Amino acid sequence: MNFSSEQPKIIVVGSSSIDLVLETDKLPSPNETVLAVNSESYFGGKGANQAVATARLGASVYFIGCVGMDPLGQQIMRNLVSESVNVGFVHETDKEATGTAYVTTSEGNAAIVVVPAANKYLNISHIDEADRYFHSSDLVLVQLEVSMEVVEYTVKKAKKYGKKVGLYASPAMRVNDAILEEVDFIVAKSNELFIIFGEEKREEVLKKYFNKVFVRDDTNSTVYFDGTEMKYYRKNKEKTVYKMGMGDAFTAGFAIALCHGNSIEDCVKFGNEVSSRVSGNKGSQTGLPRMSDFIS
Repeated sequence: MNFSSEQPKIIVVGSSSIDLVLETDKLPSPNETVLAVNSESYFGGKGANQAVATARLGASVYFIGCVGMDPLGQQIMRNLVSESVNVGFVHETDKEATGTAYVTTSEGNAAIVVVPAANKYLNISHIDEADRYFHSSDLVLVQLEVSMEVVEYTVKKAKKYGKKVGLYASPAMRVNDAILEEVDFIVAKSNELFIIFGEEKREEVLKKYFNKVFVRDDTNSTVYFDGTEMKYYRKNKEKTVYKMGMGDAFTAGFAIALCHGNSIEDCVKFGNEVSSRVSGNKGSQTGLPRMSDFIS
C-alpha cells in the first residue's frame, strides 16, 4: 500500500442523520411487539459517515448536505466540525426537521427505517455553490439518500472537471445507465444488485463493469471482476459484531487508497480493512479508524 504525504481533496455529497439504535433480543416479526434491552443515539447518514471516514483517513473534506434548523442539526454540524470536515456547504432548512434513522438490531442483524426529512431539500443550486471546490478536488463521493436529481447533477459536474467519482448505490434504487457509465467505481450490496442494474446476473454485471463494480455482503466480503477473473476478498475477523456503516467505511477506504494511486486490488483490501475496524463498535462513525492506525 502506498500513502503519499499529499492530502487528497474530497467532496462528499449526501445525507446526514441522527440514528436511534434499539437493541432487542430478536427482530420483531410483522404485527409483533418486542421490548428493547437498550437504546442509544449516534451520528449517521451515509454522506456524513463517508465525510468523517475520509477526514479521519487524512483527506481534506468538504461535505455538501442539508440539515434542519433544530438542535439535532446543530449537533450534526458540531460533530462534523470536530472531525475536521468543512461544513461551509451544509445548508439549513426550516421546511423539515433533521434526518433520522430508526434501527432495530439483534445478534448482528438490523432492520433500518430512514426518515430523510431535511435531506430531501438538498438541491442542485447547493451543488453549484461549491463549483470552485469541484474544480480543485481529487474525488467526489455520492450515495442515494438524497434525490437522484442531485446525484446525477453532481456526477455530471464532477466529470465535467475530469474528477474521479465514487457511488455507494445504497439505499438501492435503479440508477441511470449513463451515470453508471460515468462514475469511476460503484459499491453495491449483494442482495440489491437486481434493483440497481435490473435482471442481469451478478457475473454479467461484474464483467460488464470490470474493476468498477464492487459487490459487498454483511460478512465484509467483496467480489469484483478484474478483466480476467473474479476476485474475492474478505477481511477475516473473529466476529462481525456491528454491521452499521460498514459499506460507507469500505467506500471511504477504497476512495482514499485510490486517491493515493494504489491498485484496484489494494484499494479493495484497504476498504475491507477500514470496514472491519468499524464493525467492532456501535454506531456508523464511532469505530472509524484514522490513518495513524495503519501507518506506524
